[in-house]
Formats: sequence, structure tokens, C-alpha cells
Amino acid sequence: MQQARIQFHDLHPSADDLRSDVLTGLSSSPRAIPPKYFYDQKGSQLFDEITNTEEYYPTRTEMQILESYAQEIAECIGTGSLLVEPGGGSCAKVRLLLEGLRPCAYVPMDISKDHLWIAAEQTAAEFPWLEVHAACTDFTQTMALPDNLPSGTRVAFFPGSSIGNFHPQDAVAFLTTVAAMVGEGGYLLIGVDVKKDSKILQRAYNDAAGVTAKFNLNLLARINRELAANFELSKWQHHAFYNAEVGRIEMHLRSEIEQVIQIDDHEFYFDQNETIHTENSYKYEIGEFQEIAGRAGFNPEQVWMDSNNLFSVHLFSTDGK
Repeated sequence: MQQARIQFHDLHPSADDLRSDVLTGLSSSPRAIPPKYFYDQKGSQLFDEITNTEEYYPTRTEMQILESYAQEIAECIGTGSLLVEPGGGSCAKVRLLLEGLRPCAYVPMDISKDHLWIAAEQTAAEFPWLEVHAACTDFTQTMALPDNLPSGTRVAFFPGSSIGNFHPQDAVAFLTTVAAMVGEGGYLLIGVDVKKDSKILQRAYNDAAGVTAKFNLNLLARINRELAANFELSKWQHHAFYNAEVGRIEMHLRSEIEQVIQIDDHEFYFDQNETIHTENSYKYEIGEFQEIAGRAGFNPEQVWMDSNNLFSVHLFSTDGK
């Protein structure tokens, strides 16, 4: 049997990045911390638990779409591509496509080093013919790929509705960097959550078991551990709701009392019920998202949806296709 081929490229962001972003975010009005910092090892594990809750439909729905249309997706893209997955996470979704796409190499990119390494090893073991280049990096800051990758049509795979974490203007900017990375004749295969009954959305981000609340609060635990902050988690509450005016789920951490948070020589005063905004998740109608992708230089090729119209998977190409 052919041995699995895997290379690990450690470009992990330093603690200085976390410190700078947290101090800036807590000094802002309103206060906010980038959602990328959810994903330390514990946060990544908790997110995987979220995807298995009854209320959280996006992951299982998207996987059903990918499984149902894997052959059609492969026919659209072809074989032998260089497949790049920003935010590779557990690599679970890409495994549904690998046999059909038969890429020359797979490049998962993720900010969580340990989580990425485990997932990349599992993927390489399951597909021993596949060349895997795992890149631990903050793909929201740079889309630079590791050196010495094999050549092939570049395909960016961005599942999980992660594009919804970006403000629409920032989504255009991010997708513009993706378009530049895949180059002329490249592709983008992306998962996008669609607008729907607000009750479904509310439940998805407020599961009965409280896993999403633990995931949100783990951000404060990480800041305590890595920046020696003094957040008392019992004095903070998970708060998530659908903002219909702008078409997004908002996640916040709400202070239950008046309190002072200290990081180094910085003090941050919180009123009761004041929040830290930790994540947005924008939802898009098909045409709305195609307009955003078009502004970034992508042309719509195909859209696949589930039978309940809960989720969409889009295929876009750059000029030359």
C-alpha cells in the first residue's frame, strides 16, 4: 500500500496577535473580539460538538448536499486540481469530494494547530494516494500558500457558511484574495447559509444542551490562560439572536454585573448587561451572495441546495472558464 504523504507548515499566529486584537477590541465601542480566536484546541472540539447538536442544521445539511452532488461537482471541476481549504477544521466535508476530484494535492489551512494536525493525519491515512500540505495560519490575514506545491487548477473549498462571519464588505475583500489565490481559470466551492424562519436560526445558536454557550465562553477562558486576564466565566452569559434588519445571527457575551477586567496594565470597566460582540453569521439569498462573489471577481457556475432550502453550496469560477 502506498504510504500517506503529508507535510505540516506551521505559520501559527503568535500570542502578540491575540493580545493586540483583544486589547483593541475591548477598547472599542461597541466592544468586540474577532471570532477566529474561538478556535484553540478546546474551542475547535466544542465547535465539532455544536455541529452534532439537534438544533444546528448547517453542518449536516451541507454534508448531505455535498454527498448527494459529489459526482456532479467533480464533473464541473474535473480531476487533478490543487485543492485548498481555508479553515480546514476537521476535514470531514472535503472527504466526501476527494475520490471524485482526485486532486494533485490538498492544502487544509486552519488557525488551530493541534486540531489541524490531527485532521490532516486522519485525512492522509484515509486517502494514502493524496499529497497533503497542512498549513497552520490565519487565512483571514494572508492567503499565501506553502512553497513547492504541485501545479494544477486551483480550487478553493470554503464550506461551513464561514463566509457569513465576515461583514459583507469584508466578505468581498476576503473573496478577492481567494480569487487572486486561485488565479485565472480557478474555482471556488463555497457553503452559504440562506435566510429562513428566524425561529430555526435562533434555535441553531441556542442549543438546549448549552454547547454553543460553552463555545462562546471558552473565548474568555482562552484569554485568561494566554493573556493572564481575570474574566470570571460565571459572571458572563452567552447571548445569541437573529438581527433581521441586517440578516445575521449575532453572538455576544453579556456581563451579568458591573465589573473590571484587567489584562497587563489595562483595565476595562463593564456595566451590567454590557456585551462583547464575538461573532456574526450573515445569511444570504442566492442572488445576494452571487452579487457579493461577483464583486470579488467570481462568475456563478452552479448552485446546489437541500430539499428544504436550508443551505446552499455555490460553485464559482474566475475569468477563463
